[in-house]
Amino acid sequence: MVDFDEDFIHIAGLTQFLSFPWIKHIPESIVVGIKNVDRKRDFTFVTTNERDKKDFPTTGHSAEFIQFLSQELMPLLEQQYRVSDIKVLMGQSLGGLLATEVLLKHSTLFTHYLIVSPSMWWDNGSLFEQVATSNASFNRVFIAVGKEGKIMEEDATKLHDKLVEKFANKPIGFQFYPETQSR
Repeated sequence: MVDFDEDFIHIAGLTQFLSFPWIKHIPESIVVGIKNVDRKRDFTFVTTNERDKKDFPTTGHSAEFIQFLSQELMPLLEQQYRVSDIKVLMGQSLGGLLATEVLLKHSTLFTHYLIVSPSMWWDNGSLFEQVATSNASFNRVFIAVGKEGKIMEEDATKLHDKLVEKFANKPIGFQFYPETQSR
């Protein structure tokens, strides 16, 4: 049995540890985990790839999810909590695809992006093409990938390289973790 709350507990714990006054690697933070019932629906945009459509029939609703983030969740957090101007979006796998889409199409929602093992293969890699035309506004991007096979590793590297080429004056980091494999 997989405990889907495990990732949230790890991220919240890391955030707490890194914000301890004697460590202070990051500022005090509010961690928001969004549990949903269909990642394939919420984290993917409409695809033209027939195999994607067949294998994942509920996909293609990231626009609605991004609208939820911008029009409901972010305003609620700003009303209910003392928040700063630093807003970080982290996503892994399909969540990494979503984080990349938000970065390229709606970058002002967040200031920092942690993109882990993004599923850039989605829709035949069409999101790569949008880097060149993006006017993204962000403070920092960090991309990471583990030893997850040729496609995932090459796509994460390609995303990093394209972002560095387009946004040469912005801090864009990359890390390959050769000892880390996906679950």
